[in-house]
Amino acid sequence: MKPVFKPLLMAGLLSALAAVSQAQPMPGPGTGAGVGGAAPNAEMRAQHRQKMQDHWAQRQVDLKAKLKLAPEQEGAWTNFTAAMKPRADMQRPNRAEMEQLNTPARLDKMQALRAQHNAAMDQRNAAIRALYAALTPEQQKVFDAQTRRADHHRGEPRKS
Repeated sequence: MKPVFKPLLMAGLLSALAAVSQAQPMPGPGTGAGVGGAAPNAEMRAQHRQKMQDHWAQRQVDLKAKLKLAPEQEGAWTNFTAAMKPRADMQRPNRAEMEQLNTPARLDKMQALRAQHNAAMDQRNAAIRALYAALTPEQQKVFDAQTRRADHHRGEPRKS
């Protein structure tokens, strides 16, 4: 895998995880959630989800402005932004359901969920590659620099 796609791959994983957290209720007291086992309330989760969506939307606006896209590149940009949105159909294993399954059935369920997540990742990667191919070499440099910055903000060393 080319190093240039690693930040976007991570962004895709994070967006998938965000979608997963939206689809699954937070665990209740005694399940190890939060400090002292207490889960945040639904309003706090909704506020956090909205804050993350707003942050992602602003990053997209900033990236598009820096890329200075030509009209013929808009289709690739639209496909890219659509592919990067968290998917509502992404699921997290239901704990109660998983506890009722025997080991082979649990493994099958986890394998099916992993296949679903991998398919979503493949779609995001294809959209990223299509956008990148539609960019000029100068825009590709901007795109590379902006996506590397995401790694830098997470405390990972910046790549030259």
